[in-house]
Amino acid sequence: MEAQSEWKAIARMRSEFPTKFGVPRQSGLVAQLRGSIVFEEEYRNPDALRGIEGFSHLWLIWGFHKAARETWSPTVRPPRLGGNERLGVFATRSPFRPNPVGLSCVKLEGVELRTAQGPVLHVSGADLMDGTPIYDIKPYVPYADCHPEAAEGFAPAPERSLRVVISPEMAAKVPPERVEALKGVLSWDPRPHYQDDPERVYGMEFAGLEVRFSVAGETLTVREIKGEKE
Repeated sequence: MEAQSEWKAIARMRSEFPTKFGVPRQSGLVAQLRGSIVFEEEYRNPDALRGIEGFSHLWLIWGFHKAARETWSPTVRPPRLGGNERLGVFATRSPFRPNPVGLSCVKLEGVELRTAQGPVLHVSGADLMDGTPIYDIKPYVPYADCHPEAAEGFAPAPERSLRVVISPEMAAKVPPERVEALKGVLSWDPRPHYQDDPERVYGMEFAGLEVRFSVAGETLTVREIKGEKE
């Protein structure tokens, strides 16, 4: 009989996104985005990370903990195609899967083995919400993992990014070390692909701030930024 095992979170992601709106659609798109991986108490053994500093990038295997469903569909509507065309779930990266598991490649920026929270990995380029459970971490190995000749299917690299307009007064409300990360997130257009209303104002939470913006053509304009206590 095949042995059954229950997946356990070994760590949690700490990022700037308390909700999924605004999270980059793929890892690596916004290199300025910083986050931390904090291990669960059972896995706070520095020996488990011995040698990890020799790798520049890591694979994270994690769970779509806000998108889990009891049922699944063999087809989904990828936002990349406007939400109007159905494709097989295994031909997409939709979060609505038989097993709600995600895979991301992040850059390892630093390792702290002994903190008040145990070992902590500092990473950049992650596309995970704050609190996302991480089930495993594996080193990225270029000779085996990099395939420049790979076909892109229905998801080729985006041809453009938006020009972000943010006034000095607005930018001053953002911690200086997070301004470029915010601009990078906004430049990839957080809106659903099928929405294109220049009059609509969107809002997202980022680093404890509420950021409101609109998009007209190739330009995204930040309309308002509020802090948590405003």
